[in-house]
Amino acid sequence: MSADDATVYEQLDLQGLSTGVEREETAPDDAEKIAEPFDPEDIDVVTKTMTVDLLLSRTRSGMIDLQPDFQRRWGVWDSKRQSRLIESLLLRIPLPVLYAAEDEDERWEVVDGIQRLSTISRFIDSTIISESPLVLTGLEYLGVYDGKRFEELSPRLQLRLRETELVIHLIRKGTPAEVKFNIFARINTGGIALSPQELRHAITPGAARNVLEEWASMPEFIQATDGSVRPIRMDDRELVLRFLAFFGLGLVQYKQPDMDGFLIKAMKAVNELTAEQITYSKLVFQRSMMAATAIFGDDAFRKRYSPNVGRLPINKALFEAISVNLANTDDATMTRLIENRDAVRSGFMVLCGDRSFDSAISQGTGDVAKVNRRFTRIQELFAGAVG
Repeated sequence: MSADDATVYEQLDLQGLSTGVEREETAPDDAEKIAEPFDPEDIDVVTKTMTVDLLLSRTRSGMIDLQPDFQRRWGVWDSKRQSRLIESLLLRIPLPVLYAAEDEDERWEVVDGIQRLSTISRFIDSTIISESPLVLTGLEYLGVYDGKRFEELSPRLQLRLRETELVIHLIRKGTPAEVKFNIFARINTGGIALSPQELRHAITPGAARNVLEEWASMPEFIQATDGSVRPIRMDDRELVLRFLAFFGLGLVQYKQPDMDGFLIKAMKAVNELTAEQITYSKLVFQRSMMAATAIFGDDAFRKRYSPNVGRLPINKALFEAISVNLANTDDATMTRLIENRDAVRSGFMVLCGDRSFDSAISQGTGDVAKVNRRFTRIQELFAGAVG
């Protein structure tokens, strides 16, 4: 592929807007692949049929989280769409099944159905989600109830809503996170599907969630990415996680073509770090981000094919290779890299024109050989610029 033939697609958010991150080109079923076949005995899924009243009671007690930290938020639905869902319940039209993952404290993280449950909560008891009550609008068959709130319905209809039964497939605690991810990837085909990082976030509770959020908000990271990575689909946190995975676990630990499993493993590893280890890694990450800015300026972590090509979005594979190589660079070499930034940038321009390297950062980037190739070539680039 020549520079002028290069086509780069950006990942889009729920509204079809750019997230500032390059979309990785993978095979259609890559999200469902795992490195090793898992034991069917590891899968513990139960099906529960619960009334709306029981679900709301569980939510009030904090055992169901209807305001999760990932960005597939119920607010994506406007009042008309929310009202149509309530109308369906009033008409006794069954809703699609819900999916949830149970943590070690038996709390449920809803992975598929958060908008449905939140809409029901907003209409029946809006205090649960700290929002204004839903006023029905734009109903298709029950227009007589337009403008009504829950309290203004007849006792018979209120009871009908409260006693509506919903089916939930619950993946029980003890099911390995990698297995949970694979299961959810298989059913994650709805109109507003979760991104891989949102899935990882949902099924891997612990300190890592806060670490990723905090680091993605650091000025050094925002400056290095030129503030162009929108957090709506957690792409910023995935970039941070990729750094932590390859810096903390190490490149040698990536032995099988399973990037999702590797990143889940990294999240669990972060959960086990001490406060001192997290502080040290954070300082290393900040240093790496500042160096990337000093060397590459606004073009850090972006492909460069030719001077005639406009600035491209952030490339996740480049972010891994550049940030971790910089993190593993000693102070003296780092100083020389910054001093020789022009040579680094020129060499990087040539490197991006290499078909083998471009493949390693563009297609099938989870392949073990391609991961090693991009890390090695960036390491060689830095060594050549200072030597």
